[in-house]
Amino acid sequence: MNKRGIFLGIILFFFVIFLSATNQFVVVIDAGHGGKDCGASRGKYKEKDINLGVALELGGLIKKNMKNVKVIYTRTNDVFVDLNDRADVANKAKANLFISIHTNSTKAKNSSATGADTYILGLAKSEENLAVAQRENSVILLEDDYSAKYEGFDPNSPESYIIFEFMTNKYMEQSLNFASMIQTSFKTKAMRQDRGVRQAGFLVLRRTSMPSVLIELGFINNSTEAAFLSSKAGQKKMAEAIYDGFSKYKKTFDKKQGKGIVTQPINERKPQTIITANVSKTVRLDNEIIEKEKVEYRIQILYSDKKLAPNSFQFKGLTPVDYYKDNGYKYTYGSTADIKEIERLYKHAKTKFKDAFVIRFVNGKRMQ
Repeated sequence: MNKRGIFLGIILFFFVIFLSATNQFVVVIDAGHGGKDCGASRGKYKEKDINLGVALELGGLIKKNMKNVKVIYTRTNDVFVDLNDRADVANKAKANLFISIHTNSTKAKNSSATGADTYILGLAKSEENLAVAQRENSVILLEDDYSAKYEGFDPNSPESYIIFEFMTNKYMEQSLNFASMIQTSFKTKAMRQDRGVRQAGFLVLRRTSMPSVLIELGFINNSTEAAFLSSKAGQKKMAEAIYDGFSKYKKTFDKKQGKGIVTQPINERKPQTIITANVSKTVRLDNEIIEKEKVEYRIQILYSDKKLAPNSFQFKGLTPVDYYKDNGYKYTYGSTADIKEIERLYKHAKTKFKDAFVIRFVNGKRMQ
């Protein structure tokens, strides 16, 4: 072979390698908690150990069976990792999928609750879902400067979760599809009780720029389930179920991409959380339909059993002031769908009305 042929061969070789690397599917597996953060624990069972065991098993299955998939872990041992840093690992890797693995618990010391569920990002539609998000998000209290880092977010305050009302997920449909595949596999492959796909405001999901899910493997305060999840056999079984859901998702992904050819440049991906007052599309989740909604926030400042004049001294100079009827006249200050604006108006109203509070209207109807 002449020099020209050798040169062309080398060029072709590196081009194939480059093309293969460009089309490589990247999955980031996040073992929740770690280090000084044990997560939920009951006796000898610790959530951080269960999460890591399943995460490593899952990664091993993917590496063994899918050579064209790159696996990245947020941790591979017992170390503490900030929530934001976990999402940053996925974003910097330009990952195609983010899987955060956790173990559930209730407040009771012992519980008969059992089963696995998978969450996607959004506003919690039930107190149970909110409680799960609060427990998982409370890890930020162990981080340095968490108040500044998370812009004053209080994981234990239900009011803080109002921000998730404004977050629609660019990858909601893919996340929902993947979550559904995982839940099917939990039921058919791992023979676990299917608790369904749910939605809640998890900080670790809000910063990711790809389809993302958070899995709750089961209940650590159920002694039978805790023993199963802490065993090698149990962790292998749960990892195999997640892998089964992942492989189905990957096949769908490849089909849509045209045998793995990426049609959208990776560097053009945008974060999945977009501030808006409207849910972009209708989806089925938590056995209910989430419809397109128009959200409005106001500050309630006072109540009167009779209608007041628009320039009443009782408003203490606040404007604009409106009212709605509910066993009398309830007066409100401001109207916006912007969370930062309502926070600004609330701080101003509190200087004049110490008992002022935020209220929400959806499609013109006052929500409790």
